[in-house]
Amino acid sequence: MDVQTAFPPDRSLIDALRSGDDDAFAHLLDRYHASMVRVATLYVRDRAVAEEVAQETWIAVLRGIHRFEGRSSLKTWIFSILANQAKTRGRREGRSVPFSALYDSQESVEGDLEPAVDPTCFKGDGWWRDDSHPHEWSNTPESQYLSDEVRRCVQRAIDALPPAQRQVMTLHDIEGMASEEVCNMLGISETNQRVLLHRARSKVRRALEQYFDEH
Repeated sequence: MDVQTAFPPDRSLIDALRSGDDDAFAHLLDRYHASMVRVATLYVRDRAVAEEVAQETWIAVLRGIHRFEGRSSLKTWIFSILANQAKTRGRREGRSVPFSALYDSQESVEGDLEPAVDPTCFKGDGWWRDDSHPHEWSNTPESQYLSDEVRRCVQRAIDALPPAQRQVMTLHDIEGMASEEVCNMLGISETNQRVLLHRARSKVRRALEQYFDEH
């Protein structure tokens, strides 16, 4: 059975899970497990422990699916359980601190945001300088290899971010969560989320610019 076709909306998937449908559970595993492990590592910083947290989360999901009231999306509910499990595990092992302790107080202020692109890249009329145009991409095998290298560059840049910025960027830009979902999971305001995401993107962009300048 094509589970992607069989379970498009949350409602039918939830009903299938409640009836003990193995295909429905397999569909969820395929869709979310890898992402869950990545998110868990934001809290426990050990992949083996993150795998355990993900497994514990799946058990909690199966046990709690009959109590799920649908006030959020199924994905948000699952990842909220995951975050709580990971935070608890992280605190137990001394590897996690409250999110509020992870960001500098200056990041709670919306003003004075650093630009995502160096202003010197632009001419006075606002157009790109001739030597500062963004790099073009193509579909050649060489560019595919470069794309793999770029992805590794991006991941290194993300790994080097301050913890709070890394968490927000991972949840929003990599896992595709909406801003409201990220704020709810991390317990921060929309303003703080926006500032953290902006600063994270700026640093990753600068890392990419440096990479292209060196290649």
